[in-house]
Amino acid sequence: MNVSAYVFLKGKQMTENDYMIKDLGEEELLELAELFKMFADSTRIKILYDLFDGEKNVSEICEDIEMNQSAVSHQLKALKNGKLIKSRREGKAIYYSLDDDHVKTIIEMGKEHIEE
Repeated sequence: MNVSAYVFLKGKQMTENDYMIKDLGEEELLELAELFKMFADSTRIKILYDLFDGEKNVSEICEDIEMNQSAVSHQLKALKNGKLIKSRREGKAIYYSLDDDHVKTIIEMGKEHIEE
């Protein structure tokens, strides 16, 4: 079953002529819902914000957001599984960074939306 997704801009429904309308299949809707669930935890948002500055290891993230390593590591795993962050190993250290610029854009758009 396909569901038409319509874009609303500042309370006005955009028509097909105004904006591209995209049909989303059930699987795509579920994937989109899972993506937005990743942003439903304030600790994950703190971590993502912290990574706006560039890659960091777990200790740096813990210090920046003032949380213990266990809690941060748990959220890093969820963010990595959600494809919002990526990691690279350098010796014994693992460095984390945003997966791509889309992650930053989503957060910035969300912040802009709540500030309206």
